[in-house]
Amino acid sequence: MPYFHVVFTLPHALNPLCQRYPRLLYDLLFRVAAQTMLEVAADPRHLGARIGFLSILHTWGQNLRLHPHLHCVIPAGGFDPGYSHWVHPRYAFFLPVKVLSRVFRGKYLALLQQALRQRRIDCPSTLVRALLKDDWVVYAKPAFGDPVRVLRYLGRYTHRVAISNQRLLSFDGHRVRFRWKDYAHGNKQRIMTLTASEFLRRFCQHVLPRGFVRIRHFGYLANARRAALMALARQQLASKTPPRPHLSGSTPATWRCPRCGANMSIGPNLTAQQLAFQCKPADSS
Repeated sequence: MPYFHVVFTLPHALNPLCQRYPRLLYDLLFRVAAQTMLEVAADPRHLGARIGFLSILHTWGQNLRLHPHLHCVIPAGGFDPGYSHWVHPRYAFFLPVKVLSRVFRGKYLALLQQALRQRRIDCPSTLVRALLKDDWVVYAKPAFGDPVRVLRYLGRYTHRVAISNQRLLSFDGHRVRFRWKDYAHGNKQRIMTLTASEFLRRFCQHVLPRGFVRIRHFGYLANARRAALMALARQQLASKTPPRPHLSGSTPATWRCPRCGANMSIGPNLTAQQLAFQCKPADSS
């Protein structure tokens, strides 16, 4: 079974609150991301299925600044509402990210306002209004293969700290030099030099509250029913082959071409060999 990877990121405007109320803000991130995924996946317009997934909290960027985000790993598809058969995804990125982004933003800000009314946090009321104006970042990667690849991928995420030893270059007693990847400029490798105190300040931002659980399971992968539902999923997947994508002209369009405005539809995933076979070589005569 292929797996999908979806990342929910909190806006940087919430960083001061994350520093003051990390347990509350990060708990809300887990809760709202899970509600968003389960709700959108259950909608028949998108998938119409009961899904399961695990979520892993990271709070850092490559430069060690505060960058709270949640990595979600989701098996492709889910149970129909009656648990009678397996529903396969219809989107190349599992669920539409624009829908996920809007639902995520609305739910998070609603709970943030509730915490503000209950005086569990202290922040300007204008902050929520300002956050409503911007799109929130939800990033989805296409399916990334079999369980072996998933295990290797998760191994890099589950127990990672803010910076690995391999990225540390030197410490002269006053300054720390380390490598970092600049995602904003083509993933270029750069070297950053920080004073020892600034390096420690950035690193300590990512120490979570005592007892905080940073890996959590949701949906049919939640601990209460995981064993029974996993067995049922294996049974349903073994008894039914995945449906082939429909490419007829009657398939409803999902997007429009940004250049010509014509309808766009998702085709099947092809290997390099299949793509080479279907594409005719250019006429060089």
